[in-house]
Amino acid sequence: MKTRSLKKDKVNIITLGCSKNLVDSEVLSGQLAAGDIDVVHESTKKDHNIVIVNTCGFIDKAKEESVNTILDQVEHKKKGRLDKVYVTGCLSERYRGDLESEIPEVDAWFGTMELPLILKRFDVDYRAELLGERLLATPQHYAYLKISEGCNRTCSFCAIPLMRGGHVSKPIEQVVEEARKLVRMGVKEVMLIAQELTYYGLDLYKKRELPRLLHALADVPGLEWIRLHYAYPSKFPLEIIDVMRERPNICNYLDMPLQHASDNMLKAMKRQITRVEMEDLIGQIRDRLPGICLRTTLITGYPGETEADVEELKDFLQRMRLDRVGIFTYSHEENTSAYAEEDNIPAAEKEKRAQSIMEVQQEISYEKNQDKVGQTFRVIVDKKEAGRYLGRTEFDSVEVDNEVVLHSERKLKPGEFVEARITKAYDYDLEGEVI
Repeated sequence: MKTRSLKKDKVNIITLGCSKNLVDSEVLSGQLAAGDIDVVHESTKKDHNIVIVNTCGFIDKAKEESVNTILDQVEHKKKGRLDKVYVTGCLSERYRGDLESEIPEVDAWFGTMELPLILKRFDVDYRAELLGERLLATPQHYAYLKISEGCNRTCSFCAIPLMRGGHVSKPIEQVVEEARKLVRMGVKEVMLIAQELTYYGLDLYKKRELPRLLHALADVPGLEWIRLHYAYPSKFPLEIIDVMRERPNICNYLDMPLQHASDNMLKAMKRQITRVEMEDLIGQIRDRLPGICLRTTLITGYPGETEADVEELKDFLQRMRLDRVGIFTYSHEENTSAYAEEDNIPAAEKEKRAQSIMEVQQEISYEKNQDKVGQTFRVIVDKKEAGRYLGRTEFDSVEVDNEVVLHSERKLKPGEFVEARITKAYDYDLEGEVI
């Protein structure tokens, strides 16, 4: 009897979680394609017979989404729409033993560092010479560039080291070569990602070498924008800001997760910094690079957090007037040091606190955006959606920050840079006329 397996396999990769996972999926796609395997990313055509789910295991909501996605794909397999379902990524790394018994229909489970083992399932050998070769899941004009793996920090709430291991930097030459390949593919903007950017180089070069890496990347011809994500504030090397000021193709943008501003919470979270030190750091950064856009991420609802802690966080935001803020509600994660504490704040209260904090930031964002009306900015065109062109300034990263609705008398192309005069401003978005 003929079966679907007689046809050439077609693999669909589904990616959940952060941009670091997305890069892993792109690398996996590139390796499969080099092995003559037909591969797509999050295809809606349903003409594939194998699915690889790249999971996230960071917080409860992400884990739930990952499990539900796996179960959906298993259901497709049961109905004969799929031949194989494979699972990789952080959830698989962290809970493989439990998941294997709970969802036996999955054909194989892989950890975060087991790419060669996944490839073996397709009779494909891992090819080290494909360094930087990826099938981009992003639009052609921007890409994420991972400069290191893992983390040596011991933040009490974070399970990332359990899933990704300790910090391992990529050599500068390797990162630069990957950037060159991305530019040859049409990429104009790279977003540098790591669990902890500022730690870069300590393992390889015995000192923090992000400034040297930035200079090397800024020299890559055709790389128009370089953007920095996920910098740890404790012992922050201010030389990074000097490089940003000196090199025009490094965006005046820094994503620096602070997590909280109450000293009680910062100590409990093992953040190795105080509120006063954070305020001093922000002041020094702004002194060295006036006009820099500072983005942060916060956590509310951590065990023992009081209303006074929340009010202190709001006061910090009002004083510091950060440009971009995201917030998570605390997730009680096994095998973290915080897990020994009682998760004593109800989910509804966590959400209420998050909402009240974001209301403070919403007002700050609105006021900062109003200040941009009448000014002209260089904007990268991302896409045309619902008849409108959407782009970003150098102060905005993909998906998480503001967009600029562009009004233009001529046709615009994704990846094109334009000058736009801002005509209207809202809480989180802008409108502008292309000059």
